[in-house]
Amino acid sequence: MQTLHVLQLGRMRYAEALAVQQRAVALRREGSIGDLLLFVEHEPVITLGRNAHRENILVNESALAQQGIELYETNRGGDVTYHGPGQLVGYPILDLRGEFPQKRGPYLGPVDYVRLLEEVLMRSCGEFGVTTQRIAGCTGVWTLAAPEKKLAAIGVHVTVGITSHGFALNVLNAANTSHGFDCIIPCGIATRGITSLQSEIESKPLCDQQPVPTLQQVEHSVARHFSRVFARNLLWTESLDEAMTVNTVSG
Repeated sequence: MQTLHVLQLGRMRYAEALAVQQRAVALRREGSIGDLLLFVEHEPVITLGRNAHRENILVNESALAQQGIELYETNRGGDVTYHGPGQLVGYPILDLRGEFPQKRGPYLGPVDYVRLLEEVLMRSCGEFGVTTQRIAGCTGVWTLAAPEKKLAAIGVHVTVGITSHGFALNVLNAANTSHGFDCIIPCGIATRGITSLQSEIESKPLCDQQPVPTLQQVEHSVARHFSRVFARNLLWTESLDEAMTVNTVSG
């Protein structure tokens, strides 16, 4: 079974995390590093995917700057989304030419890849007592009760078989996070709202509630389920340089 390096970046501004991600993609493409999963908690930022519509940002850039929210255009799929404190963001850097469940050709297809990411997040939400679903035509992870609310957004990029960008799972109700989502129409879907693990847990009767998990607990849960769904052995690492050393030794 192949190894998945897991690197925790902590809280970072988007540009800093993007630089780490871009370096990881370059290292994976040249074979200097194995498959990698980056975890990060972003400072407030709105990102636009390749298919984004500017009208889904409801305030101008000046107003965003006054609120401390950055704005970035990206090459990931999808529309507009928000990242901020209380949200777990994962950036898998994988070579889709490797061995994966559901692989039916030389590459794991992008759609199958996204379905596996959804499976990881759904299993992790279930671990904390929150049952979720997929919705046809709406990528991501959603609550069951109508009107369905989004718990996790997914937007990926694949070039020469190497993945980048990834997923964002809403965990805690940080005050500026809920305000940040008010500045956009998330993923361009106005008819469904946004929620978090904390909100879903606290909305249950007390007798049915599990404790609200910390961001670190959810991070470890997602890593475990990623390992199972993608058939990888986890190896937690302190830096890209350490992951390169391990890859060189094992190779």
